[in-house]
Amino acid sequence: MGKGLILVLPLLVAAGCTTAKGSFCAVSRPVRLSLKAVDALSDQEARALLAHNRKGQELCGWRP
Repeated sequence: MGKGLILVLPLLVAAGCTTAKGSFCAVSRPVRLSLKAVDALSDQEARALLAHNRKGQELCGWRP
């Protein structure tokens, strides 16, 4: 869970509603972590995960 996550999640968030393979909702899923993994997140990683999941809530109707 480190630098790779930091690089991938902002790209997902910045990609917008559609990608070459389909809509955000068709290609993305909510990120759900264990409590242990949550404790290990940096502030930047937590913000990126939250932004990704909020986008999914707004666009796709994901439920917490």
